Amino acid sequence: MIDMARAEVRGAPASAGDEAAVDANGDSPHAVLFDADGSDREVDAAAIDPASLSEHQLLWVDQQGPPPEPLLRKLRLEAALPALKEGDGRPSLQNFGDWFLLRVVAVGRPQPLQFAGQVLTLLVGRNFVVSLHREPLDYMKQLLQRERADTRIGVLSAQSFTASLLDWQMTSYFDAVTELEEEVDRLEVQLLTQPILRERVPELAVLRRAASRLRRLLTPHRMVFGAMARPDFRPDDSEEEQAQLRMLNERFERALDAIEVARELVIGSFELFATRTAQRTNETMRVLTFVTVLLGSLSVMAGALGMNFEAPIFRTGSRGFIVTLSVMAVVVIAALLVAKRRNWW
Repeated sequence: MIDMARAEVRGAPASAGDEAAVDANGDSPHAVLFDADGSDREVDAAAIDPASLSEHQLLWVDQQGPPPEPLLRKLRLEAALPALKEGDGRPSLQNFGDWFLLRVVAVGRPQPLQFAGQVLTLLVGRNFVVSLHREPLDYMKQLLQRERADTRIGVLSAQSFTASLLDWQMTSYFDAVTELEEEVDRLEVQLLTQPILRERVPELAVLRRAASRLRRLLTPHRMVFGAMARPDFRPDDSEEEQAQLRMLNERFERALDAIEVARELVIGSFELFATRTAQRTNETMRVLTFVTVLLGSLSVMAGALGMNFEAPIFRTGSRGFIVTLSVMAVVVIAALLVAKRRNWW
């Protein structure tokens, strides 16, 4: 239904379902009004009137690119402009009384096991949410494309809708952990079933670097989600809204635990690689020891026959030489059969 409303505003037929993603990638603000008593629709950001929003309406403005200063001033959010211009991209939380500014970092995956931080800034008022980001966010596109009919999102408060957006942001970490665990499982299977090669070391280093990257991206959020879960953050919010923020903090803790588990899996892969390398070294030393003992036994036999004393075998000529070589060959074959039977090589 949101797509159809767009078509009415622009005077063009609705596309096949990906127009939301096109708008989300543009430089102009993308504004959607969720109306529980009517139809969800796109609205012109320049014509937004905050005073006209009813209790069952929720305005969501998404902007990719520089902050829309005229719109922020219209929403009386001009106090956020210094923080938006001076922000260093680290997670932060600022409470301005009637509204608050929240900055979080999601996980982008431009290439396998290459995790990049994607900064998302949220300005949350009484019945509006403004989301700002410099680059396309996959989970924002998914949220826009998911809603295909009139929804009841309008009955949500701005804090509840923010909790939903943050839940999508936290899901990006769980998806990254899943990718990391799949790579660890694949590598461990190869370590157990294929010969040990030195080329595995760079793969292990990539996994270790990816796990550390995820941990560094998520850990700074502890202060943000912990502060939001405390009752003194928004004391006027309903118990339901405060419970949602506490659940969000619990989800953050679960994400952090999942990353720690993935990190331990990577460390376990290092230990498995070291164990397999040691096992390979032991097998090599066992073969070398067997060959050394075998050659030493033959050397003892040859040395004994080379002693300077009278014996009948020394008067047999070439026949005695052939017999001696045959005995040595039998010893070698017997030793090889014993070693093969006992899996020494």
